Amino acid sequence: MSKPILIDFFAEWCGPCKRMGPILEELRKRMGDSVEIRQLNVDDHMAEAQSYHISVVPTIVIEKDGVIIQKFQGVTEADTLESVLKPLVE
Repeated sequence: MSKPILIDFFAEWCGPCKRMGPILEELRKRMGDSVEIRQLNVDDHMAEAQSYHISVVPTIVIEKDGVIIQKFQGVTEADTLESVLKPLVE
């Protein structure tokens, strides 16, 4: 079984996206390498953003074994993300 993947879809011009940076750093400290965290700029990765049906940034997608577990639109706190991720690594 693989570890969960968190994908942060963001844009450089997006103010709320900039707020996600410190939140994801906090999450990295809490979860260590039990979770893979990726950040994708939607302006540079349009095809991938379209394949995930991203229409709002920031959007956080949590997936495991190729299955989307949950999507969050807008700024999402570390506690919320951790509550979804923890059961996926235990």
